[in-house]
Amino acid sequence: MITIPYLTALTTYFSYGLLFAFGQFREFFRKIFDWWRGSNLQGYAPICLGLEDFYIRRLYLRVQDCFGRPICSPPDAWFDVVERLSNDNNKTLKRTTKVSRCLNLGSYNYLGFAASDEYCTPRVIESLKKYSASTCSARVDGGTTSIHMELEECVANFVGKPAAIVTGMGYVTNSAILPVLIGKGGLIISDSLNHNSIVNGARGSGATIRVFQHNTPSHLEKVLREHIAEGQPRTHRPWKKIIVIVEGIYSMEGELCQLPEIVAICKKYKVYLYLDEAHSIGAVGKSGRGVCELLGVDTADVDIMMGTFTKSFGSCGGYIAGSKELIEYLKYSCPAHLYATSISPPAAQQIISAIKVILGEDGTSRGAQKLARIRENSNFFRSELQKMGFEVLGDNDSPVMPIMIYNPAKIPAFSRECLKQNVAVVIVGFPATPLLLARARICISAAHSREDLNIALEVFSKVGDLTGIKYFPAEPQKQQVEENRVKLE
Repeated sequence: MITIPYLTALTTYFSYGLLFAFGQFREFFRKIFDWWRGSNLQGYAPICLGLEDFYIRRLYLRVQDCFGRPICSPPDAWFDVVERLSNDNNKTLKRTTKVSRCLNLGSYNYLGFAASDEYCTPRVIESLKKYSASTCSARVDGGTTSIHMELEECVANFVGKPAAIVTGMGYVTNSAILPVLIGKGGLIISDSLNHNSIVNGARGSGATIRVFQHNTPSHLEKVLREHIAEGQPRTHRPWKKIIVIVEGIYSMEGELCQLPEIVAICKKYKVYLYLDEAHSIGAVGKSGRGVCELLGVDTADVDIMMGTFTKSFGSCGGYIAGSKELIEYLKYSCPAHLYATSISPPAAQQIISAIKVILGEDGTSRGAQKLARIRENSNFFRSELQKMGFEVLGDNDSPVMPIMIYNPAKIPAFSRECLKQNVAVVIVGFPATPLLLARARICISAAHSREDLNIALEVFSKVGDLTGIKYFPAEPQKQQVEENRVKLE
């Protein structure tokens, strides 16, 4: 749970209140001008209306240059960012021919496979020549190749499950499969900070949804006990099915799931456990097998394992791994398998090759070196940021590091100042986070060298002082401590 300093919360509320007040003032005159000019809707209701439209026009457009920055190179440790200009106060942005070479601290390139790789790239090119860029068909029609069959077998073996099914998009893996797993008369108990794909998938299922406090097993058990005792609304009949949904690493918090405790609770109450490993598979664990390996949990105790290939494997798509009966059922009923175009063969080959590198099946130790490097880089960077006085969320070994910003004026200021010094960061605000909890989300990669990280730390220290987001006192440096000791002596 994030505890916001009182003064910080007060100034943040005041800033948003000021923006809202001026925005409403401008809206009043906008309506007058629109009425004066005449409307072209001719009886139609406005297609964009409400608080979301107000937020986009009066708040988001002011800072949209900090989002959606186009790049023109692979998302490696350093990449090329295309510069943009606006002549109408950020309402529209035009690309220029200028390019900035920036340190990449925003991409999910955890193991560095997004760039050209000596083992993966030649095999991907070969598969492109053999199978072309797309199957142009769903899996149940003409969209299954030998690569797809090999990929599903490879993924199942990697995560430690009997079988797996792959889809062409990570977001769809959650949003399309959850409605197949559970429906009306079922109960979904979801972590309060689960990803939007899980939220939409749960809503689309028709099941009853209840939320437990983020990463708090004791509250999960309380919610489970209460709703098992009460049963279904109105009828109080027993639930047809109960699924608990958690994430391995929470993408906006950088926290590791308290999986051992949650597994014990699910076993105690005989409910299914659905684990989303989008940000943890391939990135943590001795051999990259995710939070189960890192926290010593038997994969047999997790009923449904979900993950994506967009982070650690440098590709696209997602997977569900589980029992053979479950995967066979999904192949006959999941819309992402029945109707969507299958994952691109070159993308599938990239995943297979990346897994082989991670496991050392390429004949080298590069996979082990990548895993060791991302762990060292993550723990070093997190430790140094905390020493500087930044409020950093998350746990050790997690490559996701949110730096709390809070104030709306500091969100674009931090992003723009970093970009000026050739460091590209991702900033996150409402509605992706609660209104008061804006942050910069740093993603560390095995491709980063120690020199890269030191450059980023130097820039962050300067920009942090400039924007005033060092909310804690900085630790004294070793040299200062030694000088103080000499003076005392």
